[in-house]
Amino acid sequence: MNDRQPKHRAVMDLGREEWLNALGMDAADIPKAVIMEGSWWRAQRTEWRLSYLDDVRELAFPDMFYGFWQGTPVVYSCVYGAPRAVELAHLFGVLGTPRMVMIGTCGALDAGLATGDVVMPSRAVAREGVAHLYQTVAADTSIVRSDPHLTALGRAALESRGIRTADSLHLTWSSIFAQSGAMVEEWRERGHGSVDMEAATLFTVAKHFGFAATALLVVWDQLTADRSFLDPLTPREQARLDAANTAVFAAALEITLDIDKLRR
Repeated sequence: MNDRQPKHRAVMDLGREEWLNALGMDAADIPKAVIMEGSWWRAQRTEWRLSYLDDVRELAFPDMFYGFWQGTPVVYSCVYGAPRAVELAHLFGVLGTPRMVMIGTCGALDAGLATGDVVMPSRAVAREGVAHLYQTVAADTSIVRSDPHLTALGRAALESRGIRTADSLHLTWSSIFAQSGAMVEEWRERGHGSVDMEAATLFTVAKHFGFAATALLVVWDQLTADRSFLDPLTPREQARLDAANTAVFAAALEITLDIDKLRR
């Protein structure tokens, strides 16, 4: 009698052809870029962002929208938190999409950051419970990096639109609710300038699969000033937040095309 247990193929073992079949796509349809947005407001953001694209269709998996911007095929999805973001990063990483951009909002830990600034972290630490599955060292002690070229293009695209950008040692955390004042102070003391729920996850999966990734994160709440996303903004702050939320998607689209132009 053979006591060996049969091998079972799990989702993490699936390859390119299997994912293409699952999505109902041909290899020629693989998008040149994926843009993810971390937001609660899925319906509003999806309608807004898809208005920029042509020939939009939803893929076989829900909330993954395929369309074209100036002839370049891209996928957009509104995600919230690392468990959702990792699904797109993994799926299209296996397929060979060459670059991905995370947009959304973040909390400021650096007192010099203001609402409406956009953080484009060159370095991030993942403490969200997912990235360690794609790493060979502990996720809470290692630093992952964004792609420097893609990040530079994004910074230029934003600054040309009058948006103030910043870099910081960024933290990706598991929940916007599960954070105390003591945690915020610890993060600040460790040198973190900003915090979100998805960016470091994307950077880690990008390193695993070998694609370029960056993040354009609009500062909303200022945690060291005890101002959360629940607190009202001044009219000026609201205007800056709205302008930055518009600019990050336009910039994300622009830099995906810029790389194609440079390669040609």
